[in-house]
Amino acid sequence: MTELKEGREPVKQAGKAVTALDLPPMDPMPDDIGNYFAICAEKLGMVPNVLQAYSFDEAKFRAFSQLYNNLMLDESGLSKLEREMIAVVVSSINRCFYCLVAHGQAVRQLSGDPLLGELMVMNYRAADLSNRHRVMLDYAAKLTETPEKVTGEDRATLTAVGFSDRDIWDIANVTGFFNMSNRVAIASDMTPNDGYHGQDR
Repeated sequence: MTELKEGREPVKQAGKAVTALDLPPMDPMPDDIGNYFAICAEKLGMVPNVLQAYSFDEAKFRAFSQLYNNLMLDESGLSKLEREMIAVVVSSINRCFYCLVAHGQAVRQLSGDPLLGELMVMNYRAADLSNRHRVMLDYAAKLTETPEKVTGEDRATLTAVGFSDRDIWDIANVTGFFNMSNRVAIASDMTPNDGYHGQDR
């Protein structure tokens, strides 16, 4: 285990470590990151554990949070719900507990449909989806499971249901981001915030 400096403790959630790794948080924490955590706590009622997990290293925290915010919150031809649906389907394939809990809750919230959130987690193919969403999620699933089999025909199928080239880029990037973050969460045994479990049901 890494020797801790005085006053620095691994990030914990109600006495439980956020990950299985001993990575003490930045000390001191930059003011803007501390303010960001305060805004999360105010708006969400919690600081997502994935952000706390990255809080041991300023450069890594900024890189992760900036990319996440760009992909999931900035302007896109994909709605926020569509991006969250991709996150959940990718995480379901990878069996990432953290991301399924956190982003399953986001699908429930954004859709107003708890059943859809549960189906996304278990098996999106059983959900009553529009053709647009089914094609989008099939593409994300194929890119996750068998990326070497993705062809121009798959992109043409996306175009045929109304996705622009920019939308296809965004679908691919959201898919790629969650394949990366799933693996980091699984490798570090990242624990979801308790608050996610009961929300929007």
